Amino acid sequence: MSTTVLIVEDDPQIARALLVNLKARGYRTFHAATGLQCLQLAADAHPDVILLDLGLPDLEGGDVIDGIRGWSSVPIIVVSARHESHSKVDALDRGADDFITKPFSMDELLARLRAALRRALPDPGQAVVETSDGRLRIDLSSHQVTIDGEPVRLTRLEWRVLEVLASNPHRLIGGTELLTTVWGPEYGEEANYLRVYMSQLRTKLEPEPSNPRYFLTELGMGYRFTP
Repeated sequence: MSTTVLIVEDDPQIARALLVNLKARGYRTFHAATGLQCLQLAADAHPDVILLDLGLPDLEGGDVIDGIRGWSSVPIIVVSARHESHSKVDALDRGADDFITKPFSMDELLARLRAALRRALPDPGQAVVETSDGRLRIDLSSHQVTIDGEPVRLTRLEWRVLEVLASNPHRLIGGTELLTTVWGPEYGEEANYLRVYMSQLRTKLEPEPSNPRYFLTELGMGYRFTP
């Protein structure tokens, strides 16, 4: 599965250079020219990393970081012409993972990108979650699910719901938290989405979908994965 990069840049030449170079190296790319487009694409495309220019035409870059950090821990690398130390400190304090000043070398940017992605990988000791009966195995790093050794095909959104739950075994995940993490901040009240996707996961992964063993509902509160 290719790595997805969201490029947030209003300068057409810089955006084009980033798109061409990243695509040539096998990255899947999306482009946003405004802060609002960035927030929408971050929710819809679930990028693995975001390259963010601070000088956007509609929103301050810091406000964009705030908007993303309200619901996502995706790595954010600021790529900005601002050289002042206070701009860097502010961006990092608000949740950016790295800061590169323009003009930059493509080699340096790619190295920073790889480093951010490495830091975002699950702890190798936690990358595989297996249920106590040995039946269900979830590999968070390779996005693979097996039942009794046989692979199970999940849709992108089914995987995202499973990923959040499996990354937090035994923890009660509130419905709003799960919705905003998977679908984005504007979906916090769409409880019907969760009912549909939890039903689909149980059908595919539970021994008895009508009597769930792994994916528990706590009425009025949320969901819990009990491996």
